[in-house]
Order: sequence, then C-alpha cells, then structure tokens
Amino acid sequence: MCYFDSKDKLAGFQLAERLSKLLLDHKLIYETIIVLCIGTDRVTGDSLGPLVGYKLSKSRLHNVKVYGTLENPVHALNLADTTKEIYKKYSNPFIIAIDASLGNSNHLGYITLGKGPLTPGSGVKKTLLPVGDIFITGIVNVSGVLDNLVLQTTRLDTVMTLADCISLGIRLAERNDYFTCILPNGKCSQLGVKVSK
Repeated sequence: MCYFDSKDKLAGFQLAERLSKLLLDHKLIYETIIVLCIGTDRVTGDSLGPLVGYKLSKSRLHNVKVYGTLENPVHALNLADTTKEIYKKYSNPFIIAIDASLGNSNHLGYITLGKGPLTPGSGVKKTLLPVGDIFITGIVNVSGVLDNLVLQTTRLDTVMTLADCISLGIRLAERNDYFTCILPNGKCSQLGVKVSK
C-alpha cells in the first residue's frame, strides 16, 4: 500500500504513476475499466467518492466508465445492486474502488493506493461487500470512538483537496498509454509489455 499527501503539489502525478504501475501488474486483458466511487453526498466525510465520480464524469475519459457521482451515488444501500449491474453489463471488468476512510492524525489528508478489494464501511463498523481489483482511499478524518459523528463533522476542505488530487491522478493515468494496457487492443505490445488473455 502506498500513501500520498494530497497537499503535496506532486501527489496527483505520483498517484498517476503508481496507479499505472499497478495496472501493469495485472497481466490479463479486461473488457473495461470501472472507477467505482463509493459514498454519499449527505455526509461531508463520506462524500469523497461521489465528488471524485462527479469530477471524473465531467472529464473526457475514453477508457473508463464511472459509477458513483453526486447525482447517482453508490452507497451502502445500493452497492450490492450496482456491483451486480456492473458484472451483468461487463463480463470481465477491472474495478478501481474509491472510498473515504478514517485513520490516525499523522495520515489525515493522505491518499492510500493498493492492490485488492476495498471493504467499504469498515471504518464505521458496517459489513459491506468487498469490491475492486485496486483500491484508492482518502483519509478524511481521524478514527475515534464516534466514527459516524466524525464523518459528519469532517472539513469539506479536506474532502475537496483529496477529491481534486485523486481525480487528477486518475485522469493523468488514463491519458498514459499504460492505462490502456489491460484493455483489448491496448498499446502494451507497442510498449513491449506482454499480457495474457
């Protein structure tokens, strides 16, 4: 797992570079890339996912489908149905799951990136379906005794800074040739990278 300080002006570029490398580690061909932005716009601390989804949906992404925006959030009540819908529509999707998280005070405002599924809601003791091939989280506040209350009192500035950095990182990675490597007709062969079907 990697950490990036969202206040660092280079964090978006560093996130894009590391995300591209993680995509290259997946040596399979996927039908499409899904960015699944989890959260609700009704709680400031949990609005990171929908804000990232909103920003990405306004970008001109060519190789990515975005689920979870301010208009159509993906949250605890519809995550299972949304995941089923994705797998019904795409036989072999590669999912990048994004969600807010709580952490220690040293990591407030940091972004985490890692391999494997994300377990949404674990910070507030919810049991939800693990989802994703890669996860990105933004640490929006400090974990404590009343985590639900902490999410409601999270500073919007922290969430917006994280959303700006994450969306920038994804946009930059999407424009990078390596991002298309795991898609059919991607540019891997031109880059000397071998993948399996």
